Amino acid sequence: MNHTEQVGKYLEYCEFIKGLDRNTLKAYRIDLKQFFKYVMEDIPGKEKIEDYITELHKKFKQKTIKRKIASVKAYYNYLEEKEIISDNPFRKIKIKFKETMILPRIIPREEIEQLLNYIYAQEDKSNIKTYKYWLRDIAVIETLFATGARVYEISNIREDNVNLNTGLIKIMGKGGKERYIQIASFEILGILKNYYKENKEEIKQSGFFFVNNRGCRYTEQSIRLMLKKYTKLAGIERNITPHMFRHSFATYLIEEGVDISCVQRILGHSSIKTTQIYIHVAAKKQAEILREMHPRNRMSILRLTA
Repeated sequence: MNHTEQVGKYLEYCEFIKGLDRNTLKAYRIDLKQFFKYVMEDIPGKEKIEDYITELHKKFKQKTIKRKIASVKAYYNYLEEKEIISDNPFRKIKIKFKETMILPRIIPREEIEQLLNYIYAQEDKSNIKTYKYWLRDIAVIETLFATGARVYEISNIREDNVNLNTGLIKIMGKGGKERYIQIASFEILGILKNYYKENKEEIKQSGFFFVNNRGCRYTEQSIRLMLKKYTKLAGIERNITPHMFRHSFATYLIEEGVDISCVQRILGHSSIKTTQIYIHVAAKKQAEILREMHPRNRMSILRLTA
């Protein structure tokens, strides 16, 4: 079996047996295609793999290199598990990464407030069609910030995963992992109820909770474009993305003293190390506050120097 057929079987295994989400599958497909284009062999050995890793280091940043290598390594682990290969070359390859910590970008609280105030000011019940779309957009943005969910998780929420009586939403995360998040604001829950009431027919038809003007799933790209439109109309110069709501959600919870393990569970992180990045963001903000607000920094102290 050549590598094209083998990769196809592997991706089917990832989708139907491991239950990986489509974004992960897409990344695997791209990374493996790039790998085989370079090595030009069906099952390359240690030397070819090391040559490929060297080539990656010449072209990409550390985070991208790490992901691409992980994709190939996962494929070789599969080949070993299925006894297609007896000797996994990755067991003999030692790779070290020196990643620069990149702090996640968050949205200042005042800009979130500015954006929401602008959108709420656009409410107009005189045109039912416009009102339905307005309800959907404000419901999506409020849900992004209320849950800290990823944009593809929001886009793929099913109708039967939302309990509008209790405010509990089931989120399908990476690898098909389920988690439940509570909508803890009666105001936001009210928006979701109104949205559902006005769009019930389309929602029932599609099966997805958030729908577009054709009655189909409201896609990730549509959500990004919608957010970009409102950000510009609200007079905000910052390029706000859906994922920045996730970063902001986590950072502000930690700033308020919420335990990091609790934030980890809400975000659906498998490792607490992923969540710890938000501690650095919160600490940076704390340092700014102390520099600006601590009374000692505004005192005039006479000091004798030697």
